[in-house]
Amino acid sequence: MIGKSLSLPRAAALVGPFASGKTSLLEALLFRTGAITRQGRIKDGSTVGDASPEARAHQMSVEPNVAGAEYLGEKWTFVDCPGSIEFQQEAYNALMAVDAAVVVCEPDPARAVMVAPLLKFLDSRKIPHLLFINKVEVAGVRLRETLEALQAVSDRPLILREVPIREGEAVTGFIDLVSERAYKYHPGQTSDLIKIPDTLKDEERTARQEMLEHLADFDDHLLEELLEDVQPPTDEVYGDLAKDLADDLIVPVFFGSAEADFGITRLLKALRHEVPAPTASAARLGIAAEGGPLAQVFKTVHAAHTGKLSLVRIWRGEFSDGQTIEGSRIGGVYAMTGGSQAKVAKAGMGELVGLGRLDTVATGAVIGSPSDTGVAAWPEALTPLFAFAIQAEKKGDDVKLTGALAKLAEEDPSLSLEHNAEFGELVLRGQGEIHLQVAIERMKSRFNLVVLTRKPTVPYKETIRKAATVHGRHKKQSGGHGQFGDVHIDIAPQPRGAGFTFIDKIVGGVVPRQYIPSVEEGVREFLVQGALGFPVVDLAVTLTAGSYHTVDSSDMAFKTAARIAMSEGLPQCDPVLLEPILLVEISVPSEATAKAQRIVSGRRGQILGYDAKEGWLGWDTVNAYLPQSEMDDLIIELRSLTMGVGTFSWKFDHLQDLTGRVADKVIEDRKAALAAAHG
Repeated sequence: MIGKSLSLPRAAALVGPFASGKTSLLEALLFRTGAITRQGRIKDGSTVGDASPEARAHQMSVEPNVAGAEYLGEKWTFVDCPGSIEFQQEAYNALMAVDAAVVVCEPDPARAVMVAPLLKFLDSRKIPHLLFINKVEVAGVRLRETLEALQAVSDRPLILREVPIREGEAVTGFIDLVSERAYKYHPGQTSDLIKIPDTLKDEERTARQEMLEHLADFDDHLLEELLEDVQPPTDEVYGDLAKDLADDLIVPVFFGSAEADFGITRLLKALRHEVPAPTASAARLGIAAEGGPLAQVFKTVHAAHTGKLSLVRIWRGEFSDGQTIEGSRIGGVYAMTGGSQAKVAKAGMGELVGLGRLDTVATGAVIGSPSDTGVAAWPEALTPLFAFAIQAEKKGDDVKLTGALAKLAEEDPSLSLEHNAEFGELVLRGQGEIHLQVAIERMKSRFNLVVLTRKPTVPYKETIRKAATVHGRHKKQSGGHGQFGDVHIDIAPQPRGAGFTFIDKIVGGVVPRQYIPSVEEGVREFLVQGALGFPVVDLAVTLTAGSYHTVDSSDMAFKTAARIAMSEGLPQCDPVLLEPILLVEISVPSEATAKAQRIVSGRRGQILGYDAKEGWLGWDTVNAYLPQSEMDDLIIELRSLTMGVGTFSWKFDHLQDLTGRVADKVIEDRKAALAAAHG
């Protein structure tokens, strides 16, 4: 039965792989509930979701799309999340703000692995979720095989809630396994109640018994009934389904077609009867039932004309226009429908709304009641996997560029900006090429910024393999005071990772004490760009002797003398290029492990070993050293070989000598780049 607390507004996220049909399902749900009068189509660009220019251009969701509806007198908010793995952070953040998720997938057993990362996230957070197998109107659908393949990637038991009725190859209806009633799809209207076909009675009984046995694993009373061959009351079965779903013990499975309008009402009924109330969801997140108004920001949007908008789920109390939160005054409360907003006076527990002008509040922040310290940890930002070096097309837009990027990174924490001081580059990092392209398109559409991109400069270094002793003298006379500095230095290699050491061995004051820091400064300045054109590391420079002039010597003269000595000495020290080597951990389904190893070998990598991925049945991790120069499109190749689910993490490990043709090409390109920069 529906409890009183279930009259509170509830929220469900639609998640699943790219092209599984989530946006079409949102349209179908909104149409079926009367929230819209006409069901839009993606190819026509007429859907409520994917309303942004970037989503339309790429024909895919690139941010969460929020829309409200009412079903049988109850308020719902649906959040259509991006399916592309490159926008996974957006989906994870949205899942923190809902009561349950509907995982949408296609009826293709080969594509079941695509939902594995999503199911893992849901189970790790104990977020209730249902499966909706979409596109069953396609001929040759193999639901049983699809279910078996999905069970192989789910830690929780999948509970089939209905069996299909077919006419030839086509699925034309279903039998509900709880009520034991059969329905024939009637597009645009509620399905027609029909008699269970005689040919399906045995299949229905078997499937129902399997469902009950799964539920009995979590209910001793139901187990006793089954052992005594007693048919449990329908209300008891529904109660078990709702309880076990709320506790993330089971995953109910439904099927239908969003575009053909099959199975939508059945899904809505399941959501209405079985999805927990926001009170239960708040408790799952560690939010106390008592206390002042409390909400959590799951998405931030910076619009060109309206300013900052914080999308929040209200877990307690009410929020109203003009209310002061976190030291900021709420500049509007908005009900969201796709890309449009409608201003409302206030919103209460369970609602998912936009709050305007909370400029100091970040994505993931809990607002309104600072005493709540036990709220579940927010998902960490995903490891960046792809990068562009970027610059504004107009030189005067540099400050504007960093400001725009900071706003985009606040919207999507899996975007990050790094300033490479060595090479004077701004590096934008994210989850893939499309992810970064969308960010660049947003900079143009929202901030009127045109951005140029290129591959980031690999942070090569150079070092030396031999020692040398050199003399550097700077003497200049041009009327009045001249310039005089004179130094003798020893240059010697150091072990890898030792860095730079400056040693002062001056005796007898041949170089006055006040000038010795200038000698070190001159050496350090030279090391910024060595004989091969890159920063020099892992060497020691010892100042052994020198001379000075009482009138013409100065800090600048000794700094220049040191640079002269280094420029003459370093080429004598057998300079060698060093390339950065990363420690990479690649995660793939086990059937792709050999392919991942071949990828590593083909990129000059060194395989360190592989093992089963902890907590992931049927997955492996491959550990390897990979040159940073070989990482540019690694994620693209990895995803193409694993149906999009392969990924990796990385960190810098060490510098390694690089010689031969690869090194020659790097040095040649560097010299050309430096010549162009100074030309």
